[in-house]
Amino acid sequence: MTTTEYGPGAAADEATGTARPLRADAERNRRRIMAAAREVFARRGLEAGLDEIARHAGVGTGTVYRRFPDKAALVTALFDERLDQVVAAVEHAVAHPDPWQGLCSALESLIAMQIEDRGLKDVIFSAVGDQESFRERRAEIVPLVERGIRRAVEAGVLRPDITLSDFAPLQVMLTQVAAFTETADPQVWRRYLRIVLDGLCTRRDGPTPLGHPALDLVSLEHACGRPAG
Repeated sequence: MTTTEYGPGAAADEATGTARPLRADAERNRRRIMAAAREVFARRGLEAGLDEIARHAGVGTGTVYRRFPDKAALVTALFDERLDQVVAAVEHAVAHPDPWQGLCSALESLIAMQIEDRGLKDVIFSAVGDQESFRERRAEIVPLVERGIRRAVEAGVLRPDITLSDFAPLQVMLTQVAAFTETADPQVWRRYLRIVLDGLCTRRDGPTPLGHPALDLVSLEHACGRPAG
């Protein structure tokens, strides 16, 4: 049963108007909304609406709007912490003693986090997340990736014609691969990451082991949405 929040000390049931204590209910509703938004945005991206989140949380849409006046407020509350995690992951990766391993780990971490959370991908790359607060948080990632690129080029392991702006399309490309193959094999994108990394490296004694099997033809048909025959 959903509740309507009126003031600091009371709430009323939307169906009966019966007064009941508010504060515990309000905080509980907020936690339910945040948990539901995290799951819905991760699965569907930021195109999901507040009404869908309300249904998933088991509360009325009005309750969501009382806690968050619009979707932007909910997105900001939810993804500020997620961007902390992104910055920390990239910072840790590029600090690796081996410049090549550090850069590879940074790229892999960024892609994996976006695959796991499509809402995070939208915050990083789409206009939905193009708010001042998110622009500032995304800007924290740029010098970290630049540092990783510079170290790898100076070490002679990254081709020198690669620039920072190359890394966004690579992330988009591989997250699209993951979306295409998700139902057939949710981890096969890592195979294609290894192929991309071999293209970024200046030299190798031989091709890097891809570490993950290719899709068989039946799985490929499944990924394409076609029945095998």
